[in-house]
Amino acid sequence: MSATTLARAPRATQKSRSRTGDKWGSPVTYFIALIFIAVCLAPILYIVLGGFRDNSQITSSPAGLPNPWRIDNYLSVLTGSTFWIEIGNSVIVGVTTTVVVVVLGLMVSYVLARYEFKGRGAMYALFAAGLMFPLTVAITPLYILVKDLGLTNNLGGVILPQIGFALPTTVIILVPFIKAIPVELEEAAALDGASRLGFFFRMVMPLSIPGVVTTGILAFIASWNNYLLPLFILNDQSTFTLPLGVQAFSSQYSVDTAKVLAFTSLSMLPALIFFALFQKRIVGGLTGAVKG
Repeated sequence: MSATTLARAPRATQKSRSRTGDKWGSPVTYFIALIFIAVCLAPILYIVLGGFRDNSQITSSPAGLPNPWRIDNYLSVLTGSTFWIEIGNSVIVGVTTTVVVVVLGLMVSYVLARYEFKGRGAMYALFAAGLMFPLTVAITPLYILVKDLGLTNNLGGVILPQIGFALPTTVIILVPFIKAIPVELEEAAALDGASRLGFFFRMVMPLSIPGVVTTGILAFIASWNNYLLPLFILNDQSTFTLPLGVQAFSSQYSVDTAKVLAFTSLSMLPALIFFALFQKRIVGGLTGAVKG
């Protein structure tokens, strides 16, 4: 073996090591990531495990494991009607809000992306400004408006404002998707006799599915987790959504900490499952919007 070959061998080894290091990343990065994951999961784990304990166990050892494990708290919540009524109300509000937001947002985005008219830029800027307008700022005049419409203590009084506050995000995400559709495709569809509505239903909607799914998921999660608006609008427990129901349940059973933890953990479960199933869709849709 020549001297040149021996000199090249360590360099090749160093290159392979550097490639392996680039592939797996730095151990420090993994350590920091694990710390952040632990900080995020620790409260959730405490709530879930707390539901398998009784009050005496929580009092004697707040950070201990269940000993023995008890499922009475979870069974009590699942066999009661309150939890299921509130889940049903949340599903009605979330699904209705999502469907209307997606339909209206897609139509508005199509007009802003494909039509040339005076004031188009100002209209798009208005939707963009809606992203900086939090619900907390408008809650008092919004409550007065809902009250004047006779929608207090009604799920419609929650659905309509949520649609208005979800539309800016939907439009900002969908406009780049629709703009990315080639003009030549629309011209070819027009030559084939397709109208603007025909092009919208046959081409725009199928090609915008990633953005539609993303905006639908975001609207549903925001509706499901909304607490402030139902707190002002809903007064009867039969109309409570799940976040508001957790607060009411905590007040009703304030002395039974274990049961409150069980109710809270079951209330978190639908949102966690939903987000875990569709998180790739959210990231993919937002990536597509940025590229567009």
